[in-house]
Amino acid sequence: MIASLRGTLIALAGSRAVIDVSGVGYAVALTERHARELRISDTVRVHTALVVREDDMSLFGFADEVELGLFELLRTVSGVGPKSALGVLGEMTPDAIARAIAADDDAPFRAVSGIGPKTAKLIVVTLAGKLVAPVGIAPSASSPAEPAAVTTSLIAALTGLGWPERTALEAATQVVEADADAAATGLPVLLRRALGILGPARGRSDGAGARS
Repeated sequence: MIASLRGTLIALAGSRAVIDVSGVGYAVALTERHARELRISDTVRVHTALVVREDDMSLFGFADEVELGLFELLRTVSGVGPKSALGVLGEMTPDAIARAIAADDDAPFRAVSGIGPKTAKLIVVTLAGKLVAPVGIAPSASSPAEPAAVTTSLIAALTGLGWPERTALEAATQVVEADADAAATGLPVLLRRALGILGPARGRSDGAGARS
């Protein structure tokens, strides 16, 4: 496992860097934001993730351990592979990611190239409760909505993930009625419960399982 590299930046093309470490050049994929901060001949240190596939071994580098941890977290989301995770980190700072998750807001993720609306929603749902939001941002559950509004939001989330509206309505109603305090529970938790009721995504055709 290659956990980090320290050496001289000898090549930089877009977000692909080559770092010379004691005479060995390591090709590392960086976020575009990180790459823009570097210059040829700089001495650089990157925290790395080695992604091994059947026909490829790729290094992904990050400025600090926070970004590296977020990269690994994003890869746990169905449909998010290493390139997509790198794309998210290239467009959003760690604070921005944590704020979006805490606010149950998938719009910033939808703005990232290669991340569709269904995958964006899955990022928010999967990572809910796993990140600490910066001071000043409270989870959406802190302002409870009425049960009817919660049901409507849950239906919208399910249809956004590809479920037929009638199926979404039945599952959403069942979840909300089973939770006496559903308005304060929060949409991410309710959505996970609804997905548990619906089982495998047999009604979906988005191919979210494909990883890029």
